[in-house]
Amino acid sequence: MSRKIINRNASHFIIEQRRLLTIEYEQEKKSFSEAVDKVGVERLVERGVAKFPVAWSRNFYNSLNQRILEVAFSSEEEDDDDRHFEYGRPVSFFRLRDDGKINIIFNGTISYVRDGHIGVIVSETSMMDNTSSNGELGIMLSFDETSYKMMFDTLTRLENARGRLGELRDLIYSRRVPEEYKVPDITLSYLNRSQQLAVNNVLRAKDVAIVHGPPGTGKTTALVEAIYETLRKESQVLVCAQSNSAVDLICERLAERGINVLRIGNPSRVTDRMLASTYERRFESHPDYADLWSIRKAIREIRSSRRRTDSIHQKLDRLKARATELEFRINNDIFREARVIAATLVGSGHKVLAGMKFSSLFIDEAAQALEAASWIPIDKAGRVILAGDHYQLPPTVKSYEAFRQGLSVSLMERIADFHPESVSLLTVQYRMRSEIMEFPNRWFYQGKMEAAREVADRSILDLDSAVEWVDTSRMASAISDSSYSEKENESGEAETYAEKLWGPNGGRVNVDEALLTISVLLDYLKKIGIKRVLEEKIDISVISPYKAQVGYLRKLIKHSPDFKLIRKLITVNTVDGFQGRESDIVIISLVRSNEKGDIGFLRDYRRMNVAITRARMKLIIIGNMQTLGHHKFFRMMHAYIDHSRNREESNDAPYAHHDENAE
Repeated sequence: MSRKIINRNASHFIIEQRRLLTIEYEQEKKSFSEAVDKVGVERLVERGVAKFPVAWSRNFYNSLNQRILEVAFSSEEEDDDDRHFEYGRPVSFFRLRDDGKINIIFNGTISYVRDGHIGVIVSETSMMDNTSSNGELGIMLSFDETSYKMMFDTLTRLENARGRLGELRDLIYSRRVPEEYKVPDITLSYLNRSQQLAVNNVLRAKDVAIVHGPPGTGKTTALVEAIYETLRKESQVLVCAQSNSAVDLICERLAERGINVLRIGNPSRVTDRMLASTYERRFESHPDYADLWSIRKAIREIRSSRRRTDSIHQKLDRLKARATELEFRINNDIFREARVIAATLVGSGHKVLAGMKFSSLFIDEAAQALEAASWIPIDKAGRVILAGDHYQLPPTVKSYEAFRQGLSVSLMERIADFHPESVSLLTVQYRMRSEIMEFPNRWFYQGKMEAAREVADRSILDLDSAVEWVDTSRMASAISDSSYSEKENESGEAETYAEKLWGPNGGRVNVDEALLTISVLLDYLKKIGIKRVLEEKIDISVISPYKAQVGYLRKLIKHSPDFKLIRKLITVNTVDGFQGRESDIVIISLVRSNEKGDIGFLRDYRRMNVAITRARMKLIIIGNMQTLGHHKFFRMMHAYIDHSRNREESNDAPYAHHDENAE
């Protein structure tokens, strides 16, 4: 009989997590069914969740004895925001029926994506003759039943947990102060003061600690040092993150420090160093692998044979036993040599990690993970260290109801609220000019951040303001675009700089604002000089919260001869696609322009925090203040930018303070 949770607070949160996760599960499942039944393949490709057509390339067995079907795909232009197809994601292969509807023929799981090819793990029965039948083949992301099952199972274990998992659960969901070890501080002269404090707080933490890293503050650097110092006392640690790209980054940084890293799963960025650290590559590099491969091949040949005699069965049993013995030996050697085991949160539930326990667990990108997903690896740990920034992008939640009711609150945010004493804030940022940093610093970080000396005053042009706001509410219409119909106001006149819903997906665009964005960018680049931009490789990012606007901006830049020489230096993407990146020049098109002051998901100001803090030396924001000015965040930001040229303003200027109750 399972022990009931003593901590009623913990019980409440787990029950609520299960309820909200169920809402999200049902919504995502419904959306997938509707996509298959109602949404055309072109729209799925536009959304980045399908590739069509794809060409059959080859099929083979990988070193882990998994059947791999490899297909090739092509893309007219690379979409940096399309990170959907990555290791571990479930996919469905399909063909189109005569009526144009999608006909799913079999399913699989992505093993790798590289060089225009996708390798998919499939079952023997799935293959059949589907790859050779008539009709063009396509591949689409499938409903991720496995990840949901893992999260639901984790919540059940958490609810009934005894031992260390139960202790961590009851501590985290309470106000009880986490315990610390009594250890002397260490000095790391190559880290700044706040980074050193964070590392020492991690080393002291017995239960839980948070490394809170605002943009540009060297969060990954501090986390790598904390892991490195932990490994002086522990033989092995588990390192996880929400995304494959975040796992890759931390693995690369640890490998640079000479740490033996074992990567569970395939990397999203394929490099020789990253591939060499993967479990699959280590497995096939083992001295016993050749023998194992021969035995597996013999087993497959026997199974494919129609002969079924007692002697054949006995031989098969002997071969399987020998294969199991070799697999155990290889696995034992691989894991014994590794100092860091690295995986995504869901990947930490891989069968090769079954039953393993770690004294310390480090979770990077923790603020972007669903609460239930974060508990998957915690089940294996004695203590947990989380790193990230809960004032940047939250976990992705597709159900508006689940989002509204709190599913977007990460475990990191929960712990920071319940246990502020466990949080170490990194305060020195190495990315932005002071003027770019200052508004998000005061709104989100209580004014505790400071710009490092080497970046505080750097600029591209002399006497150039670091931040500008171009207010479209004060401007006449830009050049019209015949592909969009103008919206008329009550007087019958065409409204300028008006947002519109466009295309089959109903994407939100603002044509005049897009044209103005291109014009403003071009004017600024001409001030710098195209020759200098090329010589110094000054990089430029054009950002919009809306994917339809991003698509339109990309087309404008692609077809404009003015950008021909420097097109490779310009990146256009959504705010979400720019998380973790930075550029010398950033220009943001906010799109929203309506009389009601409706700004949609821009109300989640964390998204704007990400957008603003991508810029190193120059930030230009383009938006309609008559619309955005209904909201305090944008009023204050606009006021700050108006005052930013007069740096003698008091640090206590009223526009700089954040009052959540003022809306």
